Amino acid sequence: MASDKEVYQAMTTGIKFGGAKKERPEDANRVKTKARVKSYKTGAHKSGAAKHKAEIRQRVKNRASQRKNK
Repeated sequence: MASDKEVYQAMTTGIKFGGAKKERPEDANRVKTKARVKSYKTGAHKSGAAKHKAEIRQRVKNRASQRKNK
């Protein structure tokens, strides 16, 4: 059972649930955010919706009106 002092302290200062943040070691082989975003946009992560959107983007890109004359 909690003492009166502990109860008073909890009432006045509040209770913090959760531990300290753990430091993540920097891993050189970790996938960077840019690569993950690109794989999502191209549908490489096997999401049906992302593949469909990537297909639509490709069709828009290949339209004659979207191609730049060089």
